[in-house]
Amino acid sequence: MLPRFLAASLKVLSAVAIAATISTTVRAQSAEGYWEAIQKAGVLRCGAAVAPPYVMRDPATGEYSGFFADLCREFADVLKVKPQFVDTTWDNIVAGLQAGKWDLSLALNRTPPRAMAVNFSIPAMEYQISLVYNKSNSKIAADAKSVADIDKPGITLAVMSGTAQDKAISAAIKQAQVLRLPGNDETRLALKSHRADILVDASDTNALFTQANPDWAVALNPTPALAKQGVAFGLPHSLSFSDVDVVNIFLEERVATGQVDELIKKANDEVLKGAK
Repeated sequence: MLPRFLAASLKVLSAVAIAATISTTVRAQSAEGYWEAIQKAGVLRCGAAVAPPYVMRDPATGEYSGFFADLCREFADVLKVKPQFVDTTWDNIVAGLQAGKWDLSLALNRTPPRAMAVNFSIPAMEYQISLVYNKSNSKIAADAKSVADIDKPGITLAVMSGTAQDKAISAAIKQAQVLRLPGNDETRLALKSHRADILVDASDTNALFTQANPDWAVALNPTPALAKQGVAFGLPHSLSFSDVDVVNIFLEERVATGQVDELIKKANDEVLKGAK
């Protein structure tokens, strides 16, 4: 008969071994389960909030375009499933992913608060926030260079509600008014109609807007930068490292070979063509 202390030690070691085996099995099942489940379902659901040139939606046909929409289609091809776009807003794009309403979110800015709620792929591209205004607007100084230069009473900044741009400008502004609007079209209309003095958006998106309106629209990339972040796929928080690697490897190849740059150029051309 084993001494009591030895028998007790063996029981503890046995329990630890069983727990470790169960944990390893659960991790293994989790690691291989997410994309396999999507393959079995035959559909990759992509949460899509409109923000040209990342994601665009034809109001007449409901068809999605933009380079992140194209990346969704290409990733679905890798999985050998059909892509399905789920319409959402920037206010809900994280919560919908958490609730399992779609499998990944398109064109999410990588921020620490969001990383506490969801996983991220590697960035497909980098961006910063810029400010667009009418060059004849006397409220905006001709030598404005920083956010502080435009943060004055009586100035209104239009931004899409719930976006990374919204969070960044809201944290930086102390005196000006922030006008939060639901979508891309509404923010641009606010600037054109003089309801807002400044449009706050991604620098590449704003560059398209200034190219389409060269007679009056100018862009300011503030110094220091208002925000500089990667734009990526948002993924469920529960994904294992190997699940995330599947997406990362997919993106690494397309970024390295210039395929993402080609998709961006295609989306930019589409926006500029529609603006004419």
